[in-house]
Amino acid sequence: MSIATAPSASADPLTPVGGGSGIIFRLSPTPEAPQSYYICTLTAVGRDNTGNLVGLTNAHCFIDDKGNKLVGEKVYLDSSPAGTAAAPAPIPDSRPDLKTGAIGTVTYVSTPNNLLNSGPKGLDYAVIDLDETRVAPTDTVGSVTITSIGAPPANGTRMCKQGHRTGLTCGIKLGTNGIWFSHLIWTNGGDSGAPVVHGQTLVGNAWGAQHSSPILSIIDEMNTNGGVGAGFHLAS
Repeated sequence: MSIATAPSASADPLTPVGGGSGIIFRLSPTPEAPQSYYICTLTAVGRDNTGNLVGLTNAHCFIDDKGNKLVGEKVYLDSSPAGTAAAPAPIPDSRPDLKTGAIGTVTYVSTPNNLLNSGPKGLDYAVIDLDETRVAPTDTVGSVTITSIGAPPANGTRMCKQGHRTGLTCGIKLGTNGIWFSHLIWTNGGDSGAPVVHGQTLVGNAWGAQHSSPILSIIDEMNTNGGVGAGFHLAS
């Protein structure tokens, strides 16, 4: 006679990640007891043309003081609550989500913006190969839902960003500046990489100095480069 066995306990649910999720990395000396670290915000989560789950953020997050691009860096979610413009999330409160563990690995770092120096001007984006055994995509983080990708709107149009440090802030588009667009959207340290949206359409990544890079330009460059991120589209 066979005896039925009870079903095994289900695995822990996957942690949702999307444009606006806070990330923490460059943890020293260890993720379990960090004494120094860096924080940024994911621009978007999607899939590339081979089905990889991919996250985007700013390049300058993963460039050290000597100019080295930190490809291979492990990325964690920031477990601290997101802040607001009136009450920014305190940087000392940032800690890696150790229960979820490392959510992905940086596979590409573009030329940073270099707006305020004489270096080559870039779109300032980084590509993260996400671990689908730990995370699942979500189209809503905080007050922003991303359902499509498009070009920046006309000058004078109100846009918003969702950053981990200062949450939802909005302002009008001012114009273009070379390969970027400028706006009156407030950002602060830790918001780097935050999605800039017009309604529910992702139009750019915020990197400070009231500038952002157009997401369509970033996708075009990823397609040209090939590899992880090429063919990027929003995850369904």
